[in-house]
Amino acid sequence: MSVQDKIREQVTGHAVVLYMKGTPQFPQCGFSANAVQLLKSSGVKDLFTVNVLAEPEIRQGIKEYANWPTIPQLYVKGEFVGGSDIMKEMYEAGELQTLIAGIASA
Repeated sequence: MSVQDKIREQVTGHAVVLYMKGTPQFPQCGFSANAVQLLKSSGVKDLFTVNVLAEPEIRQGIKEYANWPTIPQLYVKGEFVGGSDIMKEMYEAGELQTLIAGIASA
């Protein structure tokens, strides 16, 4: 299985996927820590995370998959949402909570 196939399987096999540095319990960068906090505050119950520091091929592959240069990256229902800054803007506008609420009720 190619790295791109593995990523596609991850983002389509889980409702909410966060590619991050570290883990939700021990984030390894401030942006990843912020992303996890925003998701928890938005009501995410079932968060699937991928520690890109533990999987270098994923770390590079995810940047190519979304054509997005930075990590963290959030996917909801297989769709790329954005990175930490976009998540923060969406949260402040109430859009992230609405997006997450739509999953819980789906």
